[in-house]
Amino acid sequence: MKVLVTGADGFVGRWLIRRLLDDGREVYAAVRPTASRHGDDGLTDAERAAVRWLPLELTEVESVRQCVDLPYDAVVHLAAVASGIDAARDPGYTWSVNAAGTARIAHVLAEARRKGRADPLFLVVSTGEVYGRGAPTPRKETDPIAPCSPYAASKVGAEAAALEAWRRAGVRVVIARPFAHTGPGQDSRFVVPAFAQRLKFAKKIGAPAVKVGNLEPVREFLHVQDVVDAYARLLTTAQPGETYNVASGQGISLEDLLFKMAGLLGIRPIAEADPDLIRPADIPYLVGDASKLRAATGWVPRYSLDAVIRQVLDAAAD
Repeated sequence: MKVLVTGADGFVGRWLIRRLLDDGREVYAAVRPTASRHGDDGLTDAERAAVRWLPLELTEVESVRQCVDLPYDAVVHLAAVASGIDAARDPGYTWSVNAAGTARIAHVLAEARRKGRADPLFLVVSTGEVYGRGAPTPRKETDPIAPCSPYAASKVGAEAAALEAWRRAGVRVVIARPFAHTGPGQDSRFVVPAFAQRLKFAKKIGAPAVKVGNLEPVREFLHVQDVVDAYARLLTTAQPGETYNVASGQGISLEDLLFKMAGLLGIRPIAEADPDLIRPADIPYLVGDASKLRAATGWVPRYSLDAVIRQVLDAAAD
């Protein structure tokens, strides 16, 4: 199986490449033309050498055509403005990358299918954040979507663009909606590595407090390896036109998460609210129901929350 992974040098992309290589897949890795290829992508030399690297700029039509118009068996579309903070700074650019970029890929795949050149499965990675605010129960794929951030809205646009190509041109689109996930190597703009960094620093200098944002929201936190396991399974078992949550169904408040992590470090700091860390569009409860994914693929998470946060703590700089 020949698989194109867009955003291959991102946090999830690196883990997915490793998983696909382990599965014996032929991997094509698409990265921005400015991305470095000097060993900073988290892969071993052998893994890096086993991959064919391709330039991809989602905002440029010709770049998308040259990268995507090849005889792949599957395309996993991870490339995106993935940080909610970055998306909020420039919603228009976020839409041009996340929604319009997905539309460009879908268009190239539709043309390839029409001309008989290729008919790959197109796995579009969206987000559980598209559900927005709602009742404090695990979200199902049949629940209404109501994005309440530029990032989530752009992902709804990406879903719509891909599914339009499925309805119009028969592109074999599958939507994955992962809920929050983390692991070693994730950027500290995201909550678990951010907590790890602040807590380890507080322990190092003996600080009595750590700065935090809103600790009331309830989230779940999958290990990134469980998430890429779901993607790998969907490539062979998913039904085109369908949407699948990738979720554990086990929520925890950010306050409990913070003090669970602190306890693993043997400290009990004071949580000091910082207005600069408060996000106005925080969703109070965001936990997913992955019954559909489990029924289709047999997928279940293998990593406990404690195992996930221990790995993130171990990876965080002292």
